[in-house]
Amino acid sequence: MADEYGHLPRHPARVLLATRWSLQGLKAAWLHESSFRLEVYLFVILGPLGFWLGATPVERVLLVGSCLLVLAVELLNSAVEAVIERFGAEHHELSGRAKDMGSAAVFVLMANVVFTWAVILGWRYS
Repeated sequence: MADEYGHLPRHPARVLLATRWSLQGLKAAWLHESSFRLEVYLFVILGPLGFWLGATPVERVLLVGSCLLVLAVELLNSAVEAVIERFGAEHHELSGRAKDMGSAAVFVLMANVVFTWAVILGWRYS
């Protein structure tokens, strides 16, 4: 039975569908977004390295999690860009601003990775 907004309750079949759609999104990002591929390559290196260099569970979560956040925001940035491109390639100020802001969000999280790694590893090895 649907709730007041028409949403059906979650059950295993719906969760499996949601998982399939998520995997389709990851596949699309991998196939069509070179930035996402580059960030995945970096994660393949930095993820295990962060897990190994982290002295405590909290440090491991911060080192690896900061890298995962970059991937998540890159997916959102790619989604924004895809929606904008769907409406046409002609230049529009708001479209350009939205793309620039998405790119800036990824940049801020990359700076967060550098900051997090520098503080945790710099503190230990200073």
